Amino acid sequence: MANDKKMVEQITSMDTDFAQWYTDVVKKAELVDYSGVKGCMIIRPYGYAIWENIQHDLDARFKKLGHENVYMPMFIPESLLQKEKDHVAGFAPECAIVTIGGQNKLSERLIVRPTSETLFCEHYKNIIHSYRDLPKLYNQWCNVVRWEKTTRPFLRTSEFLWQEGHTMHENEEQAREETLNMLKCYEDFYRETLAIPAVTGRKTEKEKFAGAKETYTIEPMMHNGVALQGGTSHYFGDGFARAFDITYTDRENKICYPHQTSWGVSTRMIGAIIMTHGDDNGLILPPKVAPIQVAIIPIAQHKEGVLEKAGEVRDILANNFRVKLDDSDYSTGWKFSQYEMKGVPLRLELGPRDIENNCCVLVSRVTREKKVVSLDNIAEEVEQALAAVHNELYERALNNLSEKMSEARTHEEFLDIAENKPGFIKAMWCGDSECEDQLKDETGGVKSRCIPFVEEKLADTCVCCGKPAKHMVVFGRQY
Repeated sequence: MANDKKMVEQITSMDTDFAQWYTDVVKKAELVDYSGVKGCMIIRPYGYAIWENIQHDLDARFKKLGHENVYMPMFIPESLLQKEKDHVAGFAPECAIVTIGGQNKLSERLIVRPTSETLFCEHYKNIIHSYRDLPKLYNQWCNVVRWEKTTRPFLRTSEFLWQEGHTMHENEEQAREETLNMLKCYEDFYRETLAIPAVTGRKTEKEKFAGAKETYTIEPMMHNGVALQGGTSHYFGDGFARAFDITYTDRENKICYPHQTSWGVSTRMIGAIIMTHGDDNGLILPPKVAPIQVAIIPIAQHKEGVLEKAGEVRDILANNFRVKLDDSDYSTGWKFSQYEMKGVPLRLELGPRDIENNCCVLVSRVTREKKVVSLDNIAEEVEQALAAVHNELYERALNNLSEKMSEARTHEEFLDIAENKPGFIKAMWCGDSECEDQLKDETGGVKSRCIPFVEEKLADTCVCCGKPAKHMVVFGRQY
């Protein structure tokens, strides 16, 4: 073996320094590299392949629900953004602004899109005239720019990739149904594809999206008990339609304003995968988004017939799975460590003795259990093993969410939990945003995550001020 080929470098223990562990993983698993532009990341092929698998799965779900993909410009004229005052006020601190084009100062400043509601509204005004033009169910895959002060790969970057759905409907009922249907779509995707459970519900008035009447959210919990806003779905009512003068003639020949939604998820989901499933040895990827689902490692590959048989197995599996046969001259131990660190869900070991017995060894990345299986039905065995990996990941994440979910019935209890126990806190709230601010200040950052769809009555009074409670809220720290 060449002298410059080393075993996989050590990754910081997550219990020692979770932030450093995360940085080690994204770098050593070759997901990203830092760019020359502060706050922006280079998504490397392995990291981008995860995003492509996410995109492929979600895109199919959207299209099944009737949505179509479009593409809008990345620049927004400043006057266009100013049409919806609440919206622009929410994004103003994060906007990147273009003032010069070529050698000339622009007559109107251009905003690099932080989100695209205003662009869609400008387009909808031109194409919506009658109830026959509705609903409009559009989605866009693109990049956006929000000038973040503190950045971390995938979690918060000045530029990131995402999808943003923007729909128009005849009335409030249809738009609200769309808003909740898309939140359910995200919830199903997190569970079925990413193996991540989450708390879902409605954001408080203080935490809702700028310009929205209601914002709904999916809030998965990371391994360390910190929340990550995994995706949001917004009901706008007819506010944007009125601001942009979008009207249509209804079924009774009356002029009406359509009702609007938007919804989106981003490359932040890759951060959620890392921090929900990873361990001290690196990534653990859910099989449905893993770029390599099965890594075939030939044992004693220099011996006659080993590589040939490994190639046959690869060809069989490649019909249904993403497979890599590693026939490089790295040591077997290095290969084991490398694919474990990169989160490959399943390792297939095949050596001379296995070939003699017409079998191979399957090793789960999650449990590390080894299972000897026959080569006669290897595709079925791999399918079952990958399903087991997904189920084990989901159960582990669900147990973590359950174990780190606390209840607080008094102010003192809330503060004690916030200081001494990581995770989410369920507590009663009066509905006043001043109580949200106070709790955040007193705890150094514990915020309301959402009002869950199913509320428990933990007490009669607000955990902060003691006034009559209106809602149960899930609180937590966030990335």
